[in-house]
Amino acid sequence: MKVAIMQPYLLPYIGYFQLISAVDLFIVYDNIKYTKKGWINRNRMLRNGADVMFSLPLKGASDHLDVVDREVAPEFHGKKILQQFEGAYHRAPFWAETWPLIEDVMLNAERNLFRFLHHSIMGTCRHLAIATEIRISSSIAIDHALSGQDKVLALCEAVGATTYVNSPGGVSLYSSDAFSTRGMALRFLYPEPLVYPQFSGEFVPWLSIVDVLMFNGADATQHSVTANYRIS
Repeated sequence: MKVAIMQPYLLPYIGYFQLISAVDLFIVYDNIKYTKKGWINRNRMLRNGADVMFSLPLKGASDHLDVVDREVAPEFHGKKILQQFEGAYHRAPFWAETWPLIEDVMLNAERNLFRFLHHSIMGTCRHLAIATEIRISSSIAIDHALSGQDKVLALCEAVGATTYVNSPGGVSLYSSDAFSTRGMALRFLYPEPLVYPQFSGEFVPWLSIVDVLMFNGADATQHSVTANYRIS
């Protein structure tokens, strides 16, 4: 059984969904430290030919808390980000098809950061017809005081994984020997470059999945999710 384990992210790039689609079980971390300068609650969209950041504001709290212990800012209501998306993409060819997904994500009344992100991941997977089982890390019976590779190994063993698949960013973090000694293979998924017409000007790659959907639609994006990568 192929397994992948990742942090939750806000409308991440297509490689995240390729990883989900490529495995039999996807485990999303809830009990992992929130990283302030990471991509957990922010991403990039295209506006006026350039990439710009959009972010989910959080209630002030210690940066040492886990994602599941962080809260969305009480004043956030989604309309501001929706206005940003509307201004950026209202002329995109698949605007009407993609807009309900963005509304569903951003108008979610959930204030818990993990549950907000989990809702967005699940909704995007449904939109892309990804049927992979998704489980929450804290629901799996292991020693959750473990961290890094040790925690990954424990989660993989607990669910009966035969292969662990990770994104290219994990190449320097994991040891093939550590997995092989426990009867598992370690593999990495490399997204192939995906170039498509945006409005005009030079193509801006690796934006949020929203950008891919707005310019390609769900059907073409589904094809890229299932075929436009290599695993080695």
